[in-house]
Amino acid sequence: MFKVYKKEVEVAGKKISLETGKVARQADGAIIATCGETVVLATVVGAKKVNPDMDYFPLSVNYQEKYYAAGKIPGGYFKREARPTESETLISRLIDRPIRPLFPDEFKNEVQLLPTVISYDKENEADILSIIASSAALAISGMPFMGPVGASRVGYIDGKYVFKSIKN
Repeated sequence: MFKVYKKEVEVAGKKISLETGKVARQADGAIIATCGETVVLATVVGAKKVNPDMDYFPLSVNYQEKYYAAGKIPGGYFKREARPTESETLISRLIDRPIRPLFPDEFKNEVQLLPTVISYDKENEADILSIIASSAALAISGMPFMGPVGASRVGYIDGKYVFKSIKN
C-alpha cells in the first residue's frame, strides 16, 4: 500500500494540512495542501541531467485555477480551460520570486512546478496555500532547494499591521 505522510498545523485559528504519498507518485515531489475546503495539489519535476547549453536556471511555475474547483463549468465557445488569466500569471510570479534564489547558483537543471487548485471554498484563498504547498513539494523532491518558504497575508489597517493568514 502507499506510505502516506500527513502533517497538520494551526495558524491564526485555521488548520493547514500537508499530505504526500497518495497522488502524483511519479513526480519528484507532490503535496496536497488543505485549508478548510480549499485544496491545492503542488507537483514538482526536475530534469535528471543539465542541458550543457543552459547558462541560466530554467524554473517554470504554472499556477492553475481550474473552473471546476469553484463549481463553475464554462459554457459557450470556451468549453475547455483557457490560457492563464492575469491573476494566475501574477500568482505564478508570487510563487517564483521567493523560491528561485533558494537554489544554488550552479544548479541549472530544468525544474517545473505546477500548483493546481483542486477545490476552492470561497473562504480560504488558494494563493498563499499554493506558496506553502509548492515550497513543501520542493523540500521533499530531493533537489538542492535551500528552503522551505512560508507565506501569510498581512494588511495595514489604521496604522497597524494585521495578520490575515489564509483567510481573505
